[in-house]
Amino acid sequence: MEEQLLDLDNPDGGDTDVLDKPAGLTAAALASATLLSACGGSGSNQSADNAVTSPAAAPPAPAPAASISDVEAARFLAQASMGANRAAIARVQALGYAGWLDEQFSLPGNGSRWDWLVSKGLNASTYRNTQAGFDSTAWRKLISSPDTLRQRVTLALSEIIVISVDGLIGGGWKAFAAAAYLDMLEANCFGNYRDLLYKVSTSPAMGEYLTFRGNTRYDVLSGAYPDENYAREIMQLFSIGLIKLNLDATPQMVDGKPAETYGLDDITGLARIFTGWDFDLAGGKADNPDFMRRPMTQVAIKHETGASTFLGKTVPAGLNGPDSLNAALDIIYAHANVAPFISRQLIQRLVTSNPSPAYVARVATVFNNDGSGSKGNLKAVVKAILLDDEARIGSNPAAAAFGKLREPMLRFLGWARAFNATASSDLWNIGTTSDPATRLGQSPLRSPSVFNYFRPGYVPPNSAIAQANLVAPEFQITNESSVVGYVNYMQKAVSNGISDVSADYSSLMPLADNAAALLAELNLVLAAGQIGSSNLQNLVNAVNSMPSGTDNRRKQRIYAALTLVLAAPEFIVLK
Repeated sequence: MEEQLLDLDNPDGGDTDVLDKPAGLTAAALASATLLSACGGSGSNQSADNAVTSPAAAPPAPAPAASISDVEAARFLAQASMGANRAAIARVQALGYAGWLDEQFSLPGNGSRWDWLVSKGLNASTYRNTQAGFDSTAWRKLISSPDTLRQRVTLALSEIIVISVDGLIGGGWKAFAAAAYLDMLEANCFGNYRDLLYKVSTSPAMGEYLTFRGNTRYDVLSGAYPDENYAREIMQLFSIGLIKLNLDATPQMVDGKPAETYGLDDITGLARIFTGWDFDLAGGKADNPDFMRRPMTQVAIKHETGASTFLGKTVPAGLNGPDSLNAALDIIYAHANVAPFISRQLIQRLVTSNPSPAYVARVATVFNNDGSGSKGNLKAVVKAILLDDEARIGSNPAAAAFGKLREPMLRFLGWARAFNATASSDLWNIGTTSDPATRLGQSPLRSPSVFNYFRPGYVPPNSAIAQANLVAPEFQITNESSVVGYVNYMQKAVSNGISDVSADYSSLMPLADNAAALLAELNLVLAAGQIGSSNLQNLVNAVNSMPSGTDNRRKQRIYAALTLVLAAPEFIVLK
């Protein structure tokens, strides 16, 4: 492994002033490697997407708002935002958890991804067959938009209801299609889940990605049947899953085996609904990307007008495309699995990989009824997840089964948000970060498949996690190469920025000569105070081995301290 490590002071090669070399920094990568080894590494996907943990005892009530400590506020932000900083910590303390959420629900963003692409002239015809600008517009929102909770939930939904910009074929304008999809998720992430399913099902990007755009009814002459891709995935991944669930997401058993939710006949029946949908090419042209922003429209001659039966229900014959789609979505949405299946995945994305059945049941209950009789109120669901006792109790981090591996994008964004990273040219040229050997191994809306970068039920093989009957989704993209690639990439980002994107360390400069104070601050804003005293002292000792007293040396100490914290197991695992 050491042969793969870059010189963490001078990653691009060349001579370095020995006095400014941050001693001990290679320990940062090795700390991450230790985490990987301890948890079993990665391997073949042994997923069990409906797996759950055994029930946990009900925790005590969370602290009142008036007594929220710095650490408690930082931990809350690690779950509810793209990253903490001192201003955000103070805001949580001033408003309380619920008050902060209410404020976030009402905040505007900083413009749509689509409009940013247009502002840069990327809607010119020369860009039709490129992805130009997509990564930039995606990263810009994640890093700089003030509605940090909305960005966090949008990212979570994009990993549940998945498309990938790399999988968009046939319509051109990939950057705009993907930007419109993220804008749609963002606009509906605090709305109703049933409404979101309709918008997803008529999205040009989804129609392309899961190949039902242009889908046509059964052809008697050729024997061709409707494409079944979307019909399968809307059930398996976006709504009910493979196994019938109780309200707490535990599987329903029949004759000692988990009961299945649907079969091949259900897929075939539902596929009839997704016929006749195609791009809305006003005027019959695709010479600008505007059609990627409009919902797909119906081509009546291609739509199946016969009855469609699935999940034990029937959509009657004679309905037009929109009416049959609404009827089908009503059948799916009425399934008892929707609430526990989606609630558990949102908990996994925000709080913990192995929520107790009681936690899932409490959130699923809110999903089914927000208190006013509405099902699928995502604002109420998000609030229930983040305010639940299991999320807020400070003693929970000590529980072995509690917490989650921070996905690489969130580690990067935690650094960017903590130190107010900005793009000097407003180009946000971070690019794709999907390469695990040299970057993060993950990038917004660039999943290699509809199953996301990792499955919700992934279990690292031959690991203590597997022995404990737990799941660890993010470990599916964790291996020796990605561990080293992440640390090297973050070291470069910390010290040199990425293209036009750089952080502001002015708040750290007064602390840089005092290693203990510097590491305490980084432990708070990045790791929510979770780096233990013993390991923290090791990091302090490493920084103390470096010279101090000048601004250049202070910067080197800051770079070293940041890299060490970003590689610390207690930062990488959110508890």
